Amino acid sequence: MRTKAILITGANGEVGHGLIRYLAEQGDLPPVVVLDIRGLDDSIRPYVYETKVGDILDTSLLDTLINEYEIEMVFHLAALLSTHSEFNPEVAHRVNVQGTVNLLHMATAQSRLRGKAVKFIFPSSIAVYGLPDLATKAAAGAVTEDLYTTPTTMYGCNKLYCEHLGRYYSFHYQQLAATDDIHVDFRAVRFPGLISALTMPTGGTSDYAPEMLHAAAAGKPYACFVREDTRIPFMVMPDAIKALLNLAEAPAEQLTRRIYNVTSFSPTAAELRDLTLSAFSNAQITFTPHQKRQAIVDSWPGDVDDSAARQDWGWWPDYDLRRAFDEYLIPQIASKYQK
Repeated sequence: MRTKAILITGANGEVGHGLIRYLAEQGDLPPVVVLDIRGLDDSIRPYVYETKVGDILDTSLLDTLINEYEIEMVFHLAALLSTHSEFNPEVAHRVNVQGTVNLLHMATAQSRLRGKAVKFIFPSSIAVYGLPDLATKAAAGAVTEDLYTTPTTMYGCNKLYCEHLGRYYSFHYQQLAATDDIHVDFRAVRFPGLISALTMPTGGTSDYAPEMLHAAAAGKPYACFVREDTRIPFMVMPDAIKALLNLAEAPAEQLTRRIYNVTSFSPTAAELRDLTLSAFSNAQITFTPHQKRQAIVDSWPGDVDDSAARQDWGWWPDYDLRRAFDEYLIPQIASKYQK
């Protein structure tokens, strides 16, 4: 008899760790199985039922999961992120798109085996947007999910296509075949820039915010790669984890769409600098815009409209800008470097 389970791919990051800890604390949920190409940190391993070390492109491994487990829910976090995707766009397409197709196919097979749709929770990105110029960005205000989806990066293209794939696998998969109509229950959260107090930034396109903070706490000068007036939406990592869980728990009948914007606050880079200086008064922060990275950030909205998420499944961030700095970012980052 197969063991019921929740599958998390790409679980060895902060979002994955947060999800694992939360799910482990809920006594009435199936155990967590992790699939990650790097394995799982020792600190989090006791919270999971099994760790599979492997690649989401390995269909034999996914077949093994189908045979061993009755997977009720998938959190698909594995991806090649934005900056790395620009240096290796074909590799990014294989990982981000083909890997997602493989998992959607696996989830569809699971859905039909169990006679009930598998929930498939997918983190998408503000990178799916592509506004043509700064004048349009200024006039657009808070952008809804269906406007300006003409991304300029491979990562954005991948995420947008996977959103469409999710809708297809939810409603239209093999629609001309003589099969039953049990599909996956795909749900996507379209994240803004994410700021973490615990995980070091890795050079992502929106990472100027955490890079600024970590450099200030470490006593290192920082040259921000965007202009002072650059504005995009952000949220802190605890709210990102909360959004994924809230959407996963929402009753299907309440959902009016499959892809939802979420956001918390939309500061300029100058406002981020000023808040950083209020905590680290000796910080040396300058602005040296990188033309190509600036162009990517300029193509993203200055704010997004997340009213659908608020109405359909009660989304509301716990952290506004001031609370994010005062209660989460500054205390934890300062503590990290004091040690």
